[in-house]
Amino acid sequence: MSSPSEPTTTGAPTGVIHDLGYRPYGGPRLGERAVARSFFTTGLRNTYGLGRSARSKVLPMVLLGLMLLPALILVGVLVQAKNLLGLDEQIVPYSTYPLTTQLLISVFVAAQAPALVSRDLRFRTITLYLARPMRRWVYVLVRFASLAVATFVLVAAPLLLLYVGGLLADLPIGRETGRFLGAVVGAALLAACLAGLAALVSALTVRRGLAVTAVIVVLLVSYTVVVAVQGISYDAGHATVGQVAGIFSPYTLVNGVQVFLFDSPAATATPPEGTAMGLLYVVATVLVVAGSVAALMARYRRVSP
Repeated sequence: MSSPSEPTTTGAPTGVIHDLGYRPYGGPRLGERAVARSFFTTGLRNTYGLGRSARSKVLPMVLLGLMLLPALILVGVLVQAKNLLGLDEQIVPYSTYPLTTQLLISVFVAAQAPALVSRDLRFRTITLYLARPMRRWVYVLVRFASLAVATFVLVAAPLLLLYVGGLLADLPIGRETGRFLGAVVGAALLAACLAGLAALVSALTVRRGLAVTAVIVVLLVSYTVVVAVQGISYDAGHATVGQVAGIFSPYTLVNGVQVFLFDSPAATATPPEGTAMGLLYVVATVLVVAGSVAALMARYRRVSP
């Protein structure tokens, strides 16, 4: 309702009060935990284009399909021609499958990390997120977790398919289960390393195209250089040099951890040998993940709300 304004002694009208029917929110007010949970779920869905446009679904779904296709073919060969070919184990070991498909994994991480990180900085939506009851370090951890879980799904899905195929082919259940669980741990470590590095690189620029290129260069070039150094050191009889070089690529690093912890098949010419070198690989993996998250937090401390 409104009432006409009354003139004052100076002749200036007073204000008018309008009742527009607004009502205060009287429901439950969810705190930081609920906001973080919703933020994580939304980020995870967005990495695969769920809830977004059809164009956003094409790349992640195609990459997921391409990750599963080789595993499906390997399972078909194993189940149908096991006796004919004399196979008694997986054609491609669980621990080496991620290195075989590393191009697909790198493209996925390089495409989705800027979508989660760079876009918030470019369009300043980070100011809206920080206006809610969510602290900066929570934002960083949630974004990192969304990308890491999405990458883990991409890496672990074909491993699960290989495991099911191994059981259908009547491979020893105990052996296959142990190798599969070791590969799942490796997939989780690889996803954490890749997500941390990709998110950190993406947070350093607001241009998505530049971030995508930078992430691909960091992941693929580092692997190419490491493999070259390992091959040269192996031929020259200096295996220790190659073992140390394996620390500088997330793919060879995580494969080395699997070799050390689970005695998995090595995918490189110079896997870690001995307890000291194995522990060095484990410590390096922890430092890569923790260092990436710490650097991300330092980056977002400089972002004004």
